[in-house]
Amino acid sequence: MNTETLRTFIAAAQIKNFTKTAEHLFIAQSTVTNRILDLESEIGKPLFTRKHKQIELTEAGLQFLDYAKQLVDLETTALQTVRSSLSSDERLRIGTTNTIYECRLQHALRKWMKAKPLSTIILNIGHTTEMIESLKKGNLDMVFSFVSFYGDGYWCRPYYSEDLCLVCTADDTTWADGISKENLPEIDYLFSNFALQGLGLYIRDLFPKHHRFRLEIDNSTKLPAYIREGLGYTFLPAGLLQDPAVSTGIRIIPLLDFAPPKIDSYCIMRRDRPLPIDWEDFFLCDKGVIGHFVLVLVAMKLVFIWLHRHFKLFG
Repeated sequence: MNTETLRTFIAAAQIKNFTKTAEHLFIAQSTVTNRILDLESEIGKPLFTRKHKQIELTEAGLQFLDYAKQLVDLETTALQTVRSSLSSDERLRIGTTNTIYECRLQHALRKWMKAKPLSTIILNIGHTTEMIESLKKGNLDMVFSFVSFYGDGYWCRPYYSEDLCLVCTADDTTWADGISKENLPEIDYLFSNFALQGLGLYIRDLFPKHHRFRLEIDNSTKLPAYIREGLGYTFLPAGLLQDPAVSTGIRIIPLLDFAPPKIDSYCIMRRDRPLPIDWEDFFLCDKGVIGHFVLVLVAMKLVFIWLHRHFKLFG
């Protein structure tokens, strides 16, 4: 059992198709299949059920998935700690979507610049697909994205998860006591697709088929100005509303009988690029810094042993 195999398992669990998993990881389908078979053989239980071209996690697979993610994160932290301690280079090349930048990343960047006046940051703001391609070409050290990426040679760590808030201009009291799901088609909704997360599809499905939105845009950070002037309603990330410059003149509408999924984002890094030793203190919300590499490796070995015995015993 190694972490490349675990990353393949995690990706397959998310994508639910071996062929598409191989395309996502830029490896052969046979490599994906062999890694999963080796993992199932070592654990002693099937992790997936195969139904034509689709795959679904078994009960054992669901149970193992959380452990697999923890082990990958543990290795990420361990190797990053050691490699970064060997590098004095504090030049960071960062790619991000505009929404992540506006909601959270800009605050981390300012803290970094104040604490490290001699450091250099090269920041690229664009669409996720463009950022991932730049990362693959070696033009970026890390990408903050709404889409996870578990390719060989990369680390993918959770960045943050936050709520969506339905908002309107502060002068609008129509739904002051809250709005129910069935009343949503009555509002002039300004639509943002929220960067391919499936969240855009969820919001679109809240409205009737072929519903005409007054405005459709691919960047939610551009919507507050429209809301403030009373031109419609929209969902905005809670982190964006923490900025007084954004939230002034805007009111949150209580949701009475439904709750949208949270917005999940990720930090994706190249494994061959040492980063400054304390970068996690500034950029990751749940950094989980581990102080000693040897202790981490011992912990990983113990967890591997425990997992192997656990799945063998309870079969």
